[in-house]
Amino acid sequence: MRVSAKSDYALRALVEMARADGERAISAEELGRRQEIPHGFLQAILADLRRAGVVRSQRGQSGGWRLAREPAEVSVADVIRAVDGPLVSVYGLRPEGVSYNDHTEVLQRVWIAARSALREVFEDVSIGDLAAGRLPEAVEARTLDQDAWQPH
Repeated sequence: MRVSAKSDYALRALVEMARADGERAISAEELGRRQEIPHGFLQAILADLRRAGVVRSQRGQSGGWRLAREPAEVSVADVIRAVDGPLVSVYGLRPEGVSYNDHTEVLQRVWIAARSALREVFEDVSIGDLAAGRLPEAVEARTLDQDAWQPH
């Protein structure tokens, strides 16, 4: 799986919002400065997140962006889907929508299994977890496997 800059930037911006703990809205300029995210790109990401109901904007002198839900209720999977679409796609289709001939139909099950494995992590980790600098136990356990750190 390739994590897009869009997903990475979206997650980083949301962690900043969560760390503000609802005290105040944070401007896109401030979010971009804190996380070194290009302003125009961030504006497009925030628009995607607003359409998905993850953030809301606030106008006025103390305006900016806030989480629309509690940080613990927003998963990494929610964010990726909001800005990049499905977690796994093949030729732009969901794995269950792809068809193969008899010799290669097993590939569809590979894509389904890959999506399931990604869900196990991405749906278990919330913005609240990230803002607190912690991971759920099952996800943390995966990071303790030395092979997980190898670039193969």
